This record gives sequence, structure tokens and C-alpha cells, in this order.
Amino acid sequence: MRKAVRFRDIDWVLLALALAIAAVGMVEIYSTTAQTALAGQVRRQVYWVLLGLLLSLAVGRFDYHLLLEQVPWLYGLTILGLGALLVLGRPIAGARRWVPIGGLTFQVSEIAKLVIILTVAAYFAERQGKFVTWKDFVKLGILVGLPAVLVALEPDLGTALTFLPIVAAGFFLAGVRPRHLAVLALLGALMLPVGWHFLKPYQRERLMSYVHPSRNLQGSSYQATQSKIAIGSGGFWGKGIGSGTQSRLGFVPVSHADFIFAAYAEEQGFVGTVLVLLLYLALLLRLLDGAQTAGDRAGAFLLVGFAAVLFFQVAVNIGMVIGFFPITGIPLPLMSQGGSSALFTFLGLGLALSVNMRRFVN
Repeated sequence: MRKAVRFRDIDWVLLALALAIAAVGMVEIYSTTAQTALAGQVRRQVYWVLLGLLLSLAVGRFDYHLLLEQVPWLYGLTILGLGALLVLGRPIAGARRWVPIGGLTFQVSEIAKLVIILTVAAYFAERQGKFVTWKDFVKLGILVGLPAVLVALEPDLGTALTFLPIVAAGFFLAGVRPRHLAVLALLGALMLPVGWHFLKPYQRERLMSYVHPSRNLQGSSYQATQSKIAIGSGGFWGKGIGSGTQSRLGFVPVSHADFIFAAYAEEQGFVGTVLVLLLYLALLLRLLDGAQTAGDRAGAFLLVGFAAVLFFQVAVNIGMVIGFFPITGIPLPLMSQGGSSALFTFLGLGLALSVNMRRFVN
């Protein structure tokens, strides 16, 4: 007999960690946009976070097995949506990434990430065998590669790259042989010249500026240079909320979005950055702990896939602002301003809640 899922079974610690990070982000968004033309961004972010929280609780009450059963339909609708966006989408800043809903815009690619997590989990949940095979690589390569290519064509290479950690985590958890990794690494190295050929001119310039940071300090290297100056100027304790001159005076671009970590580091210093990194670490460890205690294989793959993409986004975004990685358009989860990113993260947390709550169902 099935035992009903109870409200007290919700993983409140997981939600509390996510809300704590989101609160830090909203304070920083307010700090960097107050008394500017973007002053209303923090209010919109509060609405997105509250909506995301409600959706995460609703998804948590929903049995994730029912979603996994609908993966073929969800995947097909996602491909159709991404394809239609390329043809019918309205260009904004030269890209077809957004769908207007009322007075807001929404990125279909963020929902695509969630569908890919479900697709990978459903695939490995039904698969038999101790180790993955080349057939598995081909099948998942096509399933994940198709939406990734459509997203890259928008163009949105940063979001397309976030699909990789999802499938990589799936293969790792399913059992990948070392020789498979060696062959894939070799193929990846051989494909680099081909990939360079398909990059847009601005993407090539970003990579060249990453290799030679001083080649164009007022152009393609400007963002990374100003970001590092802001982080360094924060020192140990930081300048305080609202006192970050690099971000407040506009030297750090989009300091409320992709470069919010640089603005935060300037105002909160080394101590503040360590605290927020510990919050992210606690959130990721909580997700992995849920994967270890998941009621079935599918639940474990869902949690590991979601944790992998969160880790990837945090690592790449922070690595970008400190000059360790090239500039990309990957936001910092829960902190960067953006409704699509916030909703994806909270919907993913909702899946995590669903998996955790199903542990108590007989």
C-alpha cells in the first residue's frame, strides 16, 4: 500500500540553502542597480524567485516517475520549440533565444536543460548492464546533440555547453570504461579545429582575448580586465553594500547578471566570497546526498544530472570573472538576475524534492 507524501517530508534544508543564495543575489542586484535605469530589476527578480519557489513545491509534490514516462513527448516538444524559435523567433541583440510572454521574455533553452536531465535519467533507468557501450554513446550523443546544436545556432553557445555535464554525469554514474574516455578525449582534441571554423567572429575574439588578455584592453578584453580589477579591489573585507565603485560606476558590465560575482566580491571581499561558495558547496552536497539515498536508479540520475549542471555553471561563471575561463554567457545560478535561469534552477530543485519525498513512499 502506498503511503501519502507529507508536507513535512519536503527537504527544507535544500530549499533554505537555495533561498539563502538567491537572497544574496537579490541584495547584490539591488546594490548594483539602485539609482540607475535598471533599478526595477531587483523587484522583478523577487517575483521570479517567489514564482520559482512555488513551482518547486508544486513539482516536489508531483511524482517524478510520471514525468519520466512522458519524456518522449517532452523531448519532441522541446525540439519543435527550439526549431520554431530559430525560424519564427524575434531577434533580440542579434540572437533568437527568447519567447515574449506578456511583458517578459523567456528562454526556451532553459526548459531544454531540464528536459535533457529527464531524458538522460530515463535512458539510464531502463538500460541494463554494468558498463556503458559505444551504442549508448551514439544514442545519447544524438539525443543530447540535436537540442545542443539548435541552441548553439540561436546563437547561445554557453547554454549549449551546459548540456555536456548532464550527459557526462549520466555516463559516469552508469559506469564508463577508461578506454572510452581516452577515445573521446582524442576525438574532442581532433574536433577543435573544426569547432573553431564554426565559431562566430565575436566568439573567436573572446577566445583570442582569453589566450592574450592584453591584446585589446578596451575591446574584447575589457570585461575580463574590469572584472578582475573589481575583485581585487574588494580586498579581505570588501567595500560594503552599495560602495563598489567598479560596479556602481559601470566599469564592470552587466554587474547584476553575468558578472554579479565580480560586483559581490568587490563589496563583500574575500570573506563574503568564501561564505557564498560554502553555500553553493552545501547545496551541491545536499543534492548528491539525495542521489545516494534515492529510492531508485532514475531518481539518482535526476539528482546527479541536476547537480552536475549547477556545478558546471557555478565553476564556469566564477572562472570567467576571475579570468580562468573565457567569457561566456553562462549566468551564476540563483544569484544572477534573470527569470529563465531562476525558474530552471527552482524547477530542478522541485525534481530533487520529488525524488527525496518519494523515498518515504512504499
